[in-house]
Amino acid sequence: MTQHARDQERASPPLRNDGPLARYRMMRRIRSFEERVGELFLRGESAGSMLHLSIGEEAVVGLTDAMEEGDTFTTHHRGHGVFIGRGGDPARMMAEIAGKAGGYCRGKGGSMHIADRALGHLGANAIVGGGIPHVVGAGITARNIGAGRISVAFFGDGAMSQGILYESMNMAALWRLPVIFCCINNQYGMGTRVDRSAGRVDFAARAEAFGLHAAKADGADVEAVHARSLQLVQAARAGEPGFLEIDAYRFFGHARMDKSPYRTAEEEAEGRKRDPLAVARARLAETGVASDDDLKAIDVGAAAEMDAALAHAIADSAPPLASMFEDVFDASTCAPEPQSVRLARVLSEARR
Repeated sequence: MTQHARDQERASPPLRNDGPLARYRMMRRIRSFEERVGELFLRGESAGSMLHLSIGEEAVVGLTDAMEEGDTFTTHHRGHGVFIGRGGDPARMMAEIAGKAGGYCRGKGGSMHIADRALGHLGANAIVGGGIPHVVGAGITARNIGAGRISVAFFGDGAMSQGILYESMNMAALWRLPVIFCCINNQYGMGTRVDRSAGRVDFAARAEAFGLHAAKADGADVEAVHARSLQLVQAARAGEPGFLEIDAYRFFGHARMDKSPYRTAEEEAEGRKRDPLAVARARLAETGVASDDDLKAIDVGAAAEMDAALAHAIADSAPPLASMFEDVFDASTCAPEPQSVRLARVLSEARR
């Protein structure tokens, strides 16, 4: 076992076999991971400046927890939390966001293009709505081979204005595909509030018009999301595609450098009252599922795990320059000559 693996083992306290407690722990891991992503950026260690945090959207765990091994999914540019919810390794994720060789895509994808076929992650996508049609293809495959698997597209409210979503929902309904479309509505598409970009904000009604099972869940309540998700997942496995809107609030700006000048301090304070971690923590304590010491142990463990992931990413090495053309061309194709090498050769020849 590596030192990093030992650190992770120590940082992850054992849990009782209890769904709500496990879901709280996963949400806390996601929150701690995103906080370390922000720190990575402030340290100047991230690959680029476009980092989109999913803080405030952790109740998506209600759906990721309802999925099973072998199910596939796509995410959007704010998809770190979804991937962790489906078993993503925080150390490899952090390394990818840092552009390091040990990342999921060897540092070439960065924050918005993480993928892992082994975990069913068909890819994040920086294009709004770009990953949605991929689950239609995955759904066709799952239906044809009869594997009993589903495919889920996770996207934000901005994608509700993309035509590809409606084509995809129509095809899924027409062909009875085992697919779920999940809109994580955090109320803002970049700096535009959702009710200023959509003539009608009843997104579930749009999905119902295409013949999908549609539901809306309170994004401050992970158990409400989970209950709705179980129903939709069961129906999707039977060839009845679904749509879920998770009504959340984005705690921070669109990207790490966005200070939300389009929102008032009062609005943000009110929105942050809908913190899914705070709601889940209070319920666990009130129902006696977990003691205050239990919850503190989970919080401390998640923080230690993500501290280790951050340190791992910073210490990891950058990919060698020669690897820039790998994974781009067929292995049998000669790699193109780097421009710097070509220019040096041309100048050298000109001097002769």
